[in-house]
Amino acid sequence: MRQNKTDDRDMVKAKKHLGQHFLTDLSIAERIAESLSVSQNQVVEVGPGTGVLTQYLVKRPNIDLKVVELDIESVEYLTAHYPELDQRILYKDFLKMDMGDLFKTPFSLIGNFPYNISGPLFFKVFENRNQIPEVVGMLQKEVAERIASGPGSKVYGVLSVLLQAFYDIEYLFTVEPHVFNPPPKVRSGVIRLIRKDNETIDCNEKLFVQVVKAIFHHRRKAIRNSIKVIDFNREAIADHVYLTRRPEQMSVDDFIELTKMIESNPNV
Repeated sequence: MRQNKTDDRDMVKAKKHLGQHFLTDLSIAERIAESLSVSQNQVVEVGPGTGVLTQYLVKRPNIDLKVVELDIESVEYLTAHYPELDQRILYKDFLKMDMGDLFKTPFSLIGNFPYNISGPLFFKVFENRNQIPEVVGMLQKEVAERIASGPGSKVYGVLSVLLQAFYDIEYLFTVEPHVFNPPPKVRSGVIRLIRKDNETIDCNEKLFVQVVKAIFHHRRKAIRNSIKVIDFNREAIADHVYLTRRPEQMSVDDFIELTKMIESNPNV
């Protein structure tokens, strides 16, 4: 049955409501699969579809692979063509899963991620950063660039800061629309995230998230106006240079330092 899998992939139709665009260029699929360093032998692929990445992942030695797919038609295809995965094809919504239900120990994440879940998926990565030491993913180029961009970029944003506080992020390469079925209206980008050594950052992490989100929510305003929603003694840092800046002028370390200042100056 495996011999004919490339011939009958087109029997699985891409679902618009699931944001599916099936990659057809096998050289790109292989390149994405090879971008995973597999520092952990446990790997989760999200949105495998008809297994264009899966076929290369199952060939790599010492990989304990699980795949998570929300499309029942794709699940049926994968079950028929990848019997070696046995019970490791999970018909579930990754965004709703407890990561402990996948593996109890850290695992790498890979996928041709559906465009409509890429933002929420990377917020989930951030929330589970101590269990996910590596991510290789293809997603909408704009989102990939946003995640990988640094201060000074117009696309630098919330995900950039939150993820870069804990991951080294590399934009690997761009993928054109014509290598998908159906072709998306935008280009795609492949990125890799490698977890830094820090288990925590040097501030209250919950407050850090609140500060970053508040500031980028009003990205055209000076920071002194953006942080009015946060309860602290603003007079104590009223003259600090950070408050005159706009969000894209702040590095990750700057956001951490600002969070520490806010935390150190509560309203009493």
